[in-house]
Amino acid sequence: MAEPIRVVVTGAAGQIAYSLLYMIARGEVFGKEQPLVLHLLDIPPMMGVLEGVVMELADCALPLLRQVIPTADPAVAFKDVAAAFLVGAMPRKEGMERKDLLSANVKIFKAQGQAIDQHARKDIKVLVVGNPANTNALVCSHYAPSIPRENFTAMTRLDQNRATAQIAAKLGVPISAVKNVVIWGNHSSTQFPDPSNGIVEINGSTKRVWDAVNDAAFLQGNFVETVQKRGAAVIAARKMSSAMSAAKAACDHMHDWWHGTTSGQFVSMGVLSDGSYGAPKDVVFSFPVEISNGKWKIVQGLQLDDFAKSKLAVTGKELEEEKGEAMAVCSAD
Repeated sequence: MAEPIRVVVTGAAGQIAYSLLYMIARGEVFGKEQPLVLHLLDIPPMMGVLEGVVMELADCALPLLRQVIPTADPAVAFKDVAAAFLVGAMPRKEGMERKDLLSANVKIFKAQGQAIDQHARKDIKVLVVGNPANTNALVCSHYAPSIPRENFTAMTRLDQNRATAQIAAKLGVPISAVKNVVIWGNHSSTQFPDPSNGIVEINGSTKRVWDAVNDAAFLQGNFVETVQKRGAAVIAARKMSSAMSAAKAACDHMHDWWHGTTSGQFVSMGVLSDGSYGAPKDVVFSFPVEISNGKWKIVQGLQLDDFAKSKLAVTGKELEEEKGEAMAVCSAD
């Protein structure tokens, strides 16, 4: 068996982590032969709840799980870790303006970035799940200058999974038949779920999603809105946020980053923008990427029509505004 790797989950006493920890500890992310030491970070008032989570992980009797370290100290949480799931963030409360949310999260992700910089492995892979995820990832990398900036990513895989599920349902095919439906931009209601480069297998033949659905009004209207507003719809129905699907998406994101993507398949990740496809530079922007040897690469040469370009412009503008507000908080510190 391999040497154990250390993996940290923040917000570890919360809803998403409750599903996520079990999936990680079962070997669904890093592999069925990879032993793990789990570091669980949360705030001091949650330590009692975290104790219960630690008990449950022990009671699962998971062969890969060598040790669990619950802590409220970022220095302990990030010590020698190879992968980080940054789930904990300040949630948006009623009446809270976006700038208030950004300001609260800058403080959280500044502290975590500094701890990563000082204590984590230099090749750590960081996935930010806590919202606003794209800008939180940017802030975190800003405060961890010794770690390559491409090692900080934000989760838009949940949005991709939602989009893929919508197309599969529309066409009456299994999820596995639909590929390369991707997400551009921010993990917010401005994101652009894009089926135009997607493919689907129907009755043994491969078609473009666009041609198979054959309904531009649906693909540019109801489909886009459903994916953009799915999180709110889940909250309205469940009275809680989408925890199970978010945990699954976090596992998918890190699994593919760790092991690589299948040839010809794209996955959506919020990554540092180099300006590809006219996106603003130096924001964390969701692109379709391919991954090999633990390195992601933006897929180049995809065709975008005027509708898509207009959507990318809107989500890009929002990310630039968020960056401006967050960096103003950073420089005021």
